[in-house]
Amino acid sequence: MKLIKKILLATDFSKASEYVVADALEMAKIFQSEITLAYVMPKKIENKKAQQLLKEFALKQLAVVNSNIENEDVNTAEPMLLKGDFSDEIVSAAEKRHTSMIMIGGGEVLENNILRLGSNAKKIIKKSSKPVLVVKGNKPFNIKSILCPVDFSQESKRALKNAITMAHRFKANLKILTVFEVSQLNYIKNKININQEIKHIHSHYQKEFDAFLKKFNLVGIEVTKEIKQGVPDQEILKTLKEDNCDLLVIGTTGRSGISKILMGSVTEKVIRDAPCSFITLKKKNIIKLEIESKMQSLEDHYAVAQQLFEDGFYKDSINEFEACLDISFMHLPSLKGLTKVYNKLGDTKSENKYQKLTTEVLDKMYNEKIEIEARKHSIH
Repeated sequence: MKLIKKILLATDFSKASEYVVADALEMAKIFQSEITLAYVMPKKIENKKAQQLLKEFALKQLAVVNSNIENEDVNTAEPMLLKGDFSDEIVSAAEKRHTSMIMIGGGEVLENNILRLGSNAKKIIKKSSKPVLVVKGNKPFNIKSILCPVDFSQESKRALKNAITMAHRFKANLKILTVFEVSQLNYIKNKININQEIKHIHSHYQKEFDAFLKKFNLVGIEVTKEIKQGVPDQEILKTLKEDNCDLLVIGTTGRSGISKILMGSVTEKVIRDAPCSFITLKKKNIIKLEIESKMQSLEDHYAVAQQLFEDGFYKDSINEFEACLDISFMHLPSLKGLTKVYNKLGDTKSENKYQKLTTEVLDKMYNEKIEIEARKHSIH
């Protein structure tokens, strides 16, 4: 079972890129992904000898890094040596290789003692329809806390769907944040009670927030839901810092990579100053459930069913547990698995059904054991 099939990993062989490779390895192991390495040479190098030397160096380094990845038991595709504009080539390569996402370093630049996103990373996010994972900072990829801001748009719906699966797989806490502004009230603040009006807006926003979240299955993960009042990008950044988040998952839309979250370049401002690694989603999901169609053994189906259950794909796990029962109708682990699934889904009737079947199978197994023992004694 694969959730992230292919990762395009852009590298420049710098010291910082070693952290990106290490993080890509971690992602690939967790999600059973294949990694494709890509390096982009400058389009114009006047000195032909220098161009040839760079090409030889790049090919050698790609082979070394690729070999290191394979030594970690992670599958790789043929590395790509590209030439031209960095962002254009990486975006094009991701499309050609049908990758699930692009993974790059932040290329941070220091500005007023704050590490800000590099220009290449910005361009890739703006140009790519694929999800982009940007690794920021030189620290191990240890995801324990995920923040997903939402504005109830289709883009934030996609972001949250992927964030939930990641929270399951990383066993991380997930905070879902939404922010509303009250600046539009300035012109009437002398005519009404502002605090009362803010309370009214908050109440309305809460209802919209609750209705939005009802579309998602949040069972099985630690979730915090929060509504904040203020400037969206500032509140998101403040939350990232205060909660010491390890990963931001945020939706973008349009060519400019601007989120709909309250009409403005919120996403652009947030990712520029985000203190942690982040994933941007525009038109496509990172997570895509792919189950091998050639599975035949009970063990294979049961292993997939268990993993689906752990990842929160409860309805999908039902099919695999039932496939086990088709092979062996007395498969106790699958009966217990279905009991747990329907408990998570709140389907009491089905839960009771499989609980009863589990008890019946246990009784049957116990009676058969007694019968076997009795036969042994009768023989003696």
